[in-house]
Amino acid sequence: MPLLVGALVTTPPPPPAPPRPPVVRPTPINPGEYVPTFIDPDGVEWAMNPPGQEFFTLNAVTGYGITPVELITRPDPRGGVVVAGVRDLPRTLVWPVRIRDRTHLGFLARWRAIGDALAKTKRKGPGLFRLTRPDGSAREVLCHYQGGMEGEPGGGWLDDTPELSLLVPDGHWRAPEPIKIPWSSGDVDDYFAPYPMISSGDVLGDAVTVTNPGQVEAWPTWRLEGPATQLVATNNTRGQAFTIAHDLGPGEYLDITTRPGRVTDQDGEPVMGALVRPGSVLWRLDPGANDLDFAVTGGGPATRLTLSFYPRWETA
Repeated sequence: MPLLVGALVTTPPPPPAPPRPPVVRPTPINPGEYVPTFIDPDGVEWAMNPPGQEFFTLNAVTGYGITPVELITRPDPRGGVVVAGVRDLPRTLVWPVRIRDRTHLGFLARWRAIGDALAKTKRKGPGLFRLTRPDGSAREVLCHYQGGMEGEPGGGWLDDTPELSLLVPDGHWRAPEPIKIPWSSGDVDDYFAPYPMISSGDVLGDAVTVTNPGQVEAWPTWRLEGPATQLVATNNTRGQAFTIAHDLGPGEYLDITTRPGRVTDQDGEPVMGALVRPGSVLWRLDPGANDLDFAVTGGGPATRLTLSFYPRWETA
């Protein structure tokens, strides 16, 4: 008998899956590195995180934030206290490092070298600690070594991890280079332009606006180069002025430091009585614009006056 054969039914294959779009991964951003440097009182620079594994900074640094303060309070009769004032305090910069070498003598030489550089601040005055950011900008502090190189248990043979403690008396970070603004009574070149000159009548012209780009007040230093007999410097923004009265001949000069307040001559000797008292205030530059003017008497073609200051900030 004949066989009944059904029609062969075939299922068409599914369409191919669309190709997956390529995975686009963002290019990693290189955040860059900050570069710490200690500059000892002799001006020798010590990289605190140089290339290599023999000496480097650990990721446990503290003390580079907002300048610490002391709140001055008095009791409030209704409870609590009233904040009567705020006083900036020194800061302590804690900078742990690893020092090591393959041999004991190699480690010892490295250990002694950095220790000797830090110890100079005990006898020669403060060093500088500078942080340079990836964009090349930098801020620094004057600092004194106060501890950390005592050695830790189990160290001292091929390696050790001192936790350097540096006292920063000011508490604020400053620019590495001061801003300098000169004035002249004689012929000037491009160095002095566009700053005004002391006129032939011994009196500086119109008021000058000096901008402090820092975050906090700046304490300027002045240099008055003779001949001159008197300088009157006024900060119209603060409503304060000071007067320096001292006979200066050509080639002589005075340095007027507003913090701490002192006047010294070209030999570094204090000039007693040069600052006229009472009535003189060695004023500061507030953040932003400061309207100033000056008057110099007894001047001549060689008379020069230079204002310089370091902008300062709360953080590194």
